[in-house]
Amino acid sequence: MSNGSTGWPSLTPATRAAAVELLRHGPLPRSALARRLGLSAGSVTRLVAPLLAGGLVAPVGPGRDGGVGRPTTPLDVVATGHRFVGVKLTGSHGYAVLTDLRSTVLSRVDGPLPGDRSPSDVVAGVADLVAACAGGAALTGVGVSLGGRAADHRVVTAAPYLGWSGDVDLGALVTAATGVPAVVDNDVLALTRATHWFGAARGGDRFALVTVGVGIGYGLVVHDRLVDSDDAGVGLVAHLRLDPLGPLCARGHRGCAEAMLASGKIRDAVAVGRGRVSSYDECLDLAVAGDPVAARVVGDAGRALGRLVAMIANLTMVPVVVLSGDGVRLASVAPEAVAEGLAAERDPAADPVAVEIHPGGFDEWARGAAVTAIQSFTLSGDGPVARH
Repeated sequence: MSNGSTGWPSLTPATRAAAVELLRHGPLPRSALARRLGLSAGSVTRLVAPLLAGGLVAPVGPGRDGGVGRPTTPLDVVATGHRFVGVKLTGSHGYAVLTDLRSTVLSRVDGPLPGDRSPSDVVAGVADLVAACAGGAALTGVGVSLGGRAADHRVVTAAPYLGWSGDVDLGALVTAATGVPAVVDNDVLALTRATHWFGAARGGDRFALVTVGVGIGYGLVVHDRLVDSDDAGVGLVAHLRLDPLGPLCARGHRGCAEAMLASGKIRDAVAVGRGRVSSYDECLDLAVAGDPVAARVVGDAGRALGRLVAMIANLTMVPVVVLSGDGVRLASVAPEAVAEGLAAERDPAADPVAVEIHPGGFDEWARGAAVTAIQSFTLSGDGPVARH
């Protein structure tokens, strides 16, 4: 099932750097690539020669450098040369996407996890999803993401939604089951990688990602590098206090991000005031329709989200905060409340914070897993993914 790792792992570091620039920012003419790498045009010509010869990079059409001089031909990576599958695991379900080298989604499948969520059953489920999604295509890599913590992009050290508390070498198990090199990461970190390289923050070197849904997640990129830590997956920002009079979370924190923003908490708060509601989306629909209970709860949540964005921007000084996750519709339903909360916690003399709303369901989480595999392959061959 694997097509190995033809081409990229054999590149020299300098040639690999040129290829990664084209992957992330291409197509680019040689002069633009030279500026990005801080090299002379002659050096770049030498660097891209083996990429062209190996079919990893190709000219994509006529162009002109700066509008003067002889025409130039932009170069770009051949994204169709490799296939990756990303799998996002929840406590009961798996979502998989097949992508090319630039994380363009080519197919998707999902299904319930078999058995009792034991590591062996979960690995069997992942292998089935990978096979169904690949559809017989040769794969270069597989990425798996989940709510929890992973060491060295292989060993899951905690996966509360799956009920795992001990170390599970999920990367090795998935590699053995699929025959394809596999990497594992926390789901929010994986989504941050995809947002950085190919998503809403593509081209930016400083931004934060906040995910809203069943839980509250946070990712940070500074100086063009993902900030990673052993604490990723603990959910640290979920318990920042946003409203001293707000509801309680399961840990007894009053008005923290989880208590104010988690989709289940919003549903529960609406249900207290108006009786049973079937879903989080129904709460948002009721707020849009002017239901006084839902409008109050959703407005409070929107202001809390704005305060969370302001806290993150104040402490990290990032110019952009991307909002994502399966519950991010909150920001679109209550934009005035989000803006009010942001303004309340932000010095008026400070530069404005750009808030980018990037809706996405579980396919986006799975795409993040695929990008983790893409980074592992392109940045370091078959070794662990770099913190890039």
